[in-house]
Order: sequence, then structure tokens, then C-alpha cells
Amino acid sequence: MKLIFCGDLVPTEVTRPALDRGDPAALMGDALPLLSLGDFCIANLECALTDRNKPIKKLGALLKGVPADAAVFARCGFTHMGLSNNHTLDYGVDGMRDTAAAVEAAGMVPFGFGENDRDSRKPLFLEKDGRRVGIVAVCEHEYTYALPDQFGANPFDPFDTVEDIAEAKKQADFVAVMYHGGKEQSEYPSPRLRKACRAMVRAGADLVLTQHSHCIGCRERYRGGEILYGQGNFNFVEADNPSPQWQSGLAVVADFGETVAVDYVPVVVTDTGIRLAAGEEREALLSALSRRSEILQDEKQWMAAWKAFCFAIPDYPNAVRNAFRDIPDGDFCNQVFPHYLDCEAHCDVWHTIFPSWHGNKTSGA
Repeated sequence: MKLIFCGDLVPTEVTRPALDRGDPAALMGDALPLLSLGDFCIANLECALTDRNKPIKKLGALLKGVPADAAVFARCGFTHMGLSNNHTLDYGVDGMRDTAAAVEAAGMVPFGFGENDRDSRKPLFLEKDGRRVGIVAVCEHEYTYALPDQFGANPFDPFDTVEDIAEAKKQADFVAVMYHGGKEQSEYPSPRLRKACRAMVRAGADLVLTQHSHCIGCRERYRGGEILYGQGNFNFVEADNPSPQWQSGLAVVADFGETVAVDYVPVVVTDTGIRLAAGEEREALLSALSRRSEILQDEKQWMAAWKAFCFAIPDYPNAVRNAFRDIPDGDFCNQVFPHYLDCEAHCDVWHTIFPSWHGNKTSGA
């Protein structure tokens, strides 16, 4: 069984003309045949597809397309849409229900969500040619996640998620995990994220793909499992985004046979959507992936790169400094602090730039 896993998929002002005229070729360029190469094609739909215009109160961008976009994505070759991310609830529970309904109406299967935090944990199972693959989709705690009494995306839990992977492995030949988390724009995983991904492999995952960072990261083989720390964007084209990392991503071709064979296919943005990276451009992206993956295996180099990234971000000291102060935009500042506490990726940075005394070796001082 061959699966095509694509990263973040979001309608934007750049891709809106192609979506409105129903033009898969403009959206996907020469990457379009890739989407039909496998038995199933899966993307992380990182937005709401709804006509509602009342967003939730949150920090950060609010992302949405229209329900009709789902039919265009289906024509591109997508068969399944993961909704476990931090934007599908941007326009409320009703907006997220609209999204799932639009995906289903277009003939695709939405997954990674549920009526509450228990129901959302159900995995997706795919079968073909005598093989069965279970897919567990989870997201970090950033606005969209389901609650005990609220519909939403499947929240990552270091205990429940590992159990869900182990249970899925009992019912399938292979298990893949789509993990929506990790610090945006970081090309390396935090220590916590790397531990979490390795724990998921030990629980039975054969393939772990982390999304959300909006950049290509690094990869490693661990106890027979493949882990990709940062798949990057697939089709999330922003004309005014200055980050070069934003302009590329990896499609993952996973062949589930006797073992799992994984191939990484780089894509880059165009004026109307994306295309396959080619020639020196492709080689440069794959060489950079390989170089970062080698650094990951050297703990000193990896931690130096991670720490340098964390200390370059001014937001975290400011969040502490401004929390609960009576200043302009005080309500905004007061929301930053608990939001950073809630989200695992933000806490990862905090733990790095504010190490505890024990982390500085308190014994025998």
C-alpha cells in the first residue's frame, strides 16, 4: 500500500484565483500527478472551510477557506484530510463542523477530531492489497483541541497518545502518526519533542511526521521507525512572507510493504501555487535536510542549534515581563502568558531560555 502524506494545506490570497476557477494544475503544477501516485493521498488541512465570519478569540492568524474549496482539493487527488491542528477551530465549533461536512461532501474523509477529547482519539484505518495502516493524528494544545465537553481536534497527551498508538498497532500492520506541533520556524526538534516522537516509535509507530513548523527540519531512523521533524508547508502560499523556509516543503511517499520505504519529495511555491523542486534546487533542499539530520545525531551540535534558535526569540521574556501588568493592550499580554503555558512548543522554548536551578547543577555547589 502506498500513501502520499502532504504537509500544511491552506487557501490563501495567492491561491484563491485558482481555487475559485477550480484549477488543480495552477494550484499544484507538476506536483499534481504525485497526488495520484499512491492508493491514498492525505494532507493536513490547516484551516476552516466555512462561510461563517465570526472568529474565535485567539492569538495569531485566523485561517479559512470556503466549503467549495474541498471539491477542488478532491479533484487534485486528495482522499483524506487531517483536521488535527491549531486552525480548524478558528471560526468556532460550527465552523469546524462545516469543514468536516465540506470535506465529506467532496468525497474525502476527514479525521483527527471528535465530539470530545475521548471520541477524538479514534484512529483512521486504511486497507489495500491485504495491508492495514492505522493513522493517529494529534495536535498540541493551541486553541483547537477537544475538551471533555467540547468538539474539537485530537489533543496530544504523552500518556493517552502512546496508548492509542499501541492499540492501533494491535489492529494494523503499520502505524503512522501525524503530529501537529513543534516550534514554528525551528529546523530542529526540542528535546521534549524528540523524546515524544521516539516514545511513539517505541509504542508501535513505524512513521512519525511532525507538521506545524512551516519549515523542512531533519529526520532520523530510530528502532526501525522513521521520524521526520518538520515536513514544511505543502500548499500554503503567502506572497508577503519573508521567510525562505516558508517557500518549500516535503511530500512524503510511504510504501507499506514487508517494511516501510519512505521517499521525500521537495516542493516549492509558484505565483499560483506549488511545483516540484527540480535540479540544483531539489538537491539543495535534500542536502540541507541530510546535513541537519547529521547534526541531530551529535547532541552538542543539535542542542547548540536549538538553543541559538530559542534565544533569538524576544517574545518569551516579554510574555513574562508584561503578564498581569496594567499597560496598554494589557488583556492581550495577559493572554500571551497562559497561552505559552498551555502549548507544548512554547513551553519547550521557555524551558530552554529559563532553565531551573537544578538544570544548572545545584548539588555540590
